[in-house]
Amino acid sequence: MVTNSVAQCVWPNLPEPFSTALHEAVEHIFSEFTPVAIVATGTIIRGNAHANSDLDMYVVHLADYRRRIQRFFAGVATETFVNPPSAVRAYFRDEDQDGRRITAHMLATGVIVFRDGPTIDQLRAEAEEWLAKETVMSEAERISARYAIASRLEDALDVVETDEITGWMQLTDAVTAMLEYSCKAGRGWIPRRKELLASVASTQPEVARLAREFFRSDTAAHGAELASQIADRTIGARGFFEWDSGPGPAPE
Repeated sequence: MVTNSVAQCVWPNLPEPFSTALHEAVEHIFSEFTPVAIVATGTIIRGNAHANSDLDMYVVHLADYRRRIQRFFAGVATETFVNPPSAVRAYFRDEDQDGRRITAHMLATGVIVFRDGPTIDQLRAEAEEWLAKETVMSEAERISARYAIASRLEDALDVVETDEITGWMQLTDAVTAMLEYSCKAGRGWIPRRKELLASVASTQPEVARLAREFFRSDTAAHGAELASQIADRTIGARGFFEWDSGPGPAPE
């Protein structure tokens, strides 16, 4: 069974040890599951791997459970995500609302190693539609997000002079949230952290410049001033501001 299934696979051209790792990962998948699709994805597959890059395997099966496996194959860290189609579509929806279209990106940019039927082609087409979709934040969502981030900055500015370490931690958290907000408010989605600065630079070069200077700051006072300037250009606030959410449904 494993041999026949593996024989139907289409293998991307990868250098070692990634090629052996991929073959071993696929054999493991067939030994554990009955997939209708296997997609190899991530930086290794896209050809821009870093020293600590892992191999990402996305498995679609028709059983009604999900599973995640992390293990080494040929010395390569490998993450395997196993889901039925209904779960994949739920991830598309939920991650779009969160602004982080991780599943859609994995399926749309990966290589289909194995397919049994049209399921993966349908999911891949849907993934590309989700990635192209412009999800506009409502005014209420924008205000709520801006207020939450401004509160983080205000807390950081309150303590940075008396507790520099805690202040730096909070400033970094606030600035990262500002950069993510600027992406979601402008484009409708948030890029992965390692692509965040480059994404901001493509549309807001001055914000990206200030962010790079912030992360290189050698004093808390300088970092606090830069964080405040970034706040002015992204969320338009440095702390408490008046707003009213209006009536909404209460949680049950």
